[in-house]
Amino acid sequence: MRDMAGVPAKILLVEDNPADVRLTRESLKDCKIMNELFVTKNGEDAIEFLGQEGKYKCAPRPDLVLLDLNLPGKNGRDVLSFTKGRFDLKEIPVIILTSSRAKQDILQTYAMHANCYISKPLDLHEFSEVVQAIEGFWFSIVELPRDATEMN
Repeated sequence: MRDMAGVPAKILLVEDNPADVRLTRESLKDCKIMNELFVTKNGEDAIEFLGQEGKYKCAPRPDLVLLDLNLPGKNGRDVLSFTKGRFDLKEIPVIILTSSRAKQDILQTYAMHANCYISKPLDLHEFSEVVQAIEGFWFSIVELPRDATEMN
């Protein structure tokens, strides 16, 4: 369980659909765990955020990434590859949250070390339940690693 009394969980949402961003934000407001949501709308910004570069040089290291696959420019696979390819980021759980149900996407992202693959429900209520279940599982049940830079 999360042992950071009073410290909100930092969640990076990489999503280009404003309606899905709004719904995710609203769903996380109803969660039991304090959280802070950061949003990037494309793969380039997500990579800068994770790498703490450019306009994101002061960005926090997220505890969890919710990643859409179909993004403008660099896509979700590029972001996943970047994240899992860096020693200081590879321990961050990356949840693929996408509209794709293609078997190839599922197999490919797991091969790239995605921690979870979830197809977005079309029903708004179900979508909200999925987001709350993600938050509950990853921040109430799972033991997350500390920042890799602090492990030495």
